[in-house]
Amino acid sequence: MAAIEPGASGLEPDTAVRKTSNFSLKPSERHALLAILCAMLIVRILAMFWYPFVDSTEARYAEIARKMLETGDWITPQFDYGVPFWGKPPLHTWMSALGMKIFGVGHFGARFFFLIASLGLLSLCYIWVRKLRGSDLALAATAVMASAGLFFGASAFVVTDMAMVLGTTMSMAGFYACVADKSSHRLWGYLFFVGLAVGLLAKGPVAVVLTGIPIFLWVVLGNRWLQLLRLPWITGVLLAALIAVPWYLMAEAKTPGFLSYFIIGEHYKRFLETGWQGDLYGSAHARPKGMIWVYGFIAFLPWILFAPALATRGRQVLEAFRKDQTGWHGYLLAWSLSPLILFTPAANILPAYVLPGIPAAAILLVSVWTTVFGQPGRMTRLWVPLSMITVAVIVLGLTTVAFFFPNTLNVRSERELVLKALETSPDIAINYWGDRSYSAEFYTRGRVRYVTDAAALEALNTNDVRDALAVYSHDIPLLKDQLEAGFVDLGRFNRRHLFVEPPLQ
Repeated sequence: MAAIEPGASGLEPDTAVRKTSNFSLKPSERHALLAILCAMLIVRILAMFWYPFVDSTEARYAEIARKMLETGDWITPQFDYGVPFWGKPPLHTWMSALGMKIFGVGHFGARFFFLIASLGLLSLCYIWVRKLRGSDLALAATAVMASAGLFFGASAFVVTDMAMVLGTTMSMAGFYACVADKSSHRLWGYLFFVGLAVGLLAKGPVAVVLTGIPIFLWVVLGNRWLQLLRLPWITGVLLAALIAVPWYLMAEAKTPGFLSYFIIGEHYKRFLETGWQGDLYGSAHARPKGMIWVYGFIAFLPWILFAPALATRGRQVLEAFRKDQTGWHGYLLAWSLSPLILFTPAANILPAYVLPGIPAAAILLVSVWTTVFGQPGRMTRLWVPLSMITVAVIVLGLTTVAFFFPNTLNVRSERELVLKALETSPDIAINYWGDRSYSAEFYTRGRVRYVTDAAALEALNTNDVRDALAVYSHDIPLLKDQLEAGFVDLGRFNRRHLFVEPPLQ
């Protein structure tokens, strides 16, 4: 049976939006999707324990959170002891630090609340879609979202983006439910403003821009200006300000200069200047203009592979949008494209920047697919669970290899090297030659030291402390004389060799 075309009933948009799709799943299909989702959750939890923190992104944010917990400074995240981290607001740091406070300093504690945020996001989308399009379509959309490659990988990853995606999704779901459906509870309107506050605390004004782009397009193209009056603007803005503004004021008061660097540097110069030199905490991620679209296609694997089938029904897809008087499909399309539109001209981007559009892309794919094709056919029933299982198996395989055969993947993590050094002697002083390693700092609980010149390296032989030294393979010939003078090579651990001094006499 074909899905009901939104608005085809002739009802007013506010009423039509509440008509649910005729799309339905068999009980066995619902059970299969739920079983696969549960299996994927187990795989993701295993990865939380088994997969190491890798340099530099996740290890850096985990180490900043560990420092927050150690120092007790919950206002200003620290890039190094006493050095403020102005690059991002602290919501992700609070999440990670709180998790480690509850569960102990380690992978699970640092990642726990990111998993909770991801589950909360999936639950919100399920409730929202169920309210507007029925429970079966909501379940299918949630399954697609959960198993999208980048979303699944980032769902328990210590990084700023997932916390921001929770905020933008709260805002987008709350806005549509409030303005497009008169019968919606007023709480949906407040959810819009709470989501803005979450986004501001997760990543800053960019979250407001990512929310504003699709809403502006949807309102302007659909001439929906009067519907904006349904939002509780005065109390909502006050609520958002009450949640987000106090930290910004306290951060500027505690470390003057924060607002200037964060607003102008991180949001203007990073966006427009290729190779921006003002970054205090790393390097700019210069990419060709428009590369964000490539990232978007890759991030939505395997589900982007279903797009060609829709392309063969191009006329029906256009009809699905044209007959949609509620603006449901148009809203989802604008939302899914928002990060791609924003970052097309950007000089510095990362793949994670496309994450805010994935919830909408998943819902849009399922909604348009059911409108065009109706009930799932034999191939759809086969490929949907197979795609989900494939994503889970790939992640499980990588996680298993990283845990049981850590040197096989050559991941950018110092976990195995640090564990080997501490196995040699719990009190050994661990030194690194070359660039900074945040994963080494995390696994040594901040005890790692950096050696940057020959004199400091030679001094290790006479400091009356048993030292370990981590060196890149390509640097070993340059340091041959100093290493042979007092160190024993214990072998290579991923990217570096571990050298240790003999026990002190």
